[in-house]
Amino acid sequence: MTFWEHLDELRKVLFRSAIVIVVLMIVVFLNKTFVFDKIILAPANETFFLYKFLPGFSGFHLNLINIELSAQFFTHINVSMALATILAVPYILYQFWCFVKPALYENERNAVRKAFGFASILFFIGVVVGYFFVFPLTVRFLGSYQVSTAVANSISLKSYISMFTQLILIMGIVFEMPALALILAKLGIISASLLRKYRKHAFVILLIASAIITPSGDAFTLMVVAAPLYMLYEFSILICRGINK
Repeated sequence: MTFWEHLDELRKVLFRSAIVIVVLMIVVFLNKTFVFDKIILAPANETFFLYKFLPGFSGFHLNLINIELSAQFFTHINVSMALATILAVPYILYQFWCFVKPALYENERNAVRKAFGFASILFFIGVVVGYFFVFPLTVRFLGSYQVSTAVANSISLKSYISMFTQLILIMGIVFEMPALALILAKLGIISASLLRKYRKHAFVILLIASAIITPSGDAFTLMVVAAPLYMLYEFSILICRGINK
């Protein structure tokens, strides 16, 4: 195939992915009450799943306000787009797998196919960890933190949704680290011994990466994000060790 024919194939992949995202976006958009009351805004109340197992969360309620005329409508659209993109990840990865498959040798196909499937699972695990642990702990800490009792917290809806979508997507993406390690180990680029050798360097790099990707930029959220990142690095070592054997 020529360069332009490759571009045409890529255009088809992107078009099919966009169609699926639009369809899922419409479905999410039409289920506004369930999506917002039961999912998006659930961590803002003491009845959230995680809070039942942690002390000091009784009576917690985040007071959200809206100060812009069109904010709620565009928030509805943006959240629908973000959730639709998350739900479409397996299909998008499958489409890209179909795009790159003809260019690979048989042994490379086996490695990359497993990595793509592994990546889909890891992405949703990252989303679940972000939703049930990282985001609620961040909301609980930042939402209830006060420099003085004279200053009450009234969080804007825009700020809450921005933190939610960014943190959930970020956790889904960073959980792809073991899948990337799987591909690189299969291709012989990295090994378990190499990752163990540079473990200390990796810890510093992961802290810096956490500081960069943390939406709010506060130290608490940074540590909450950095902890699973380092656990993923150790998990990557285990994966590489199994492959090297």
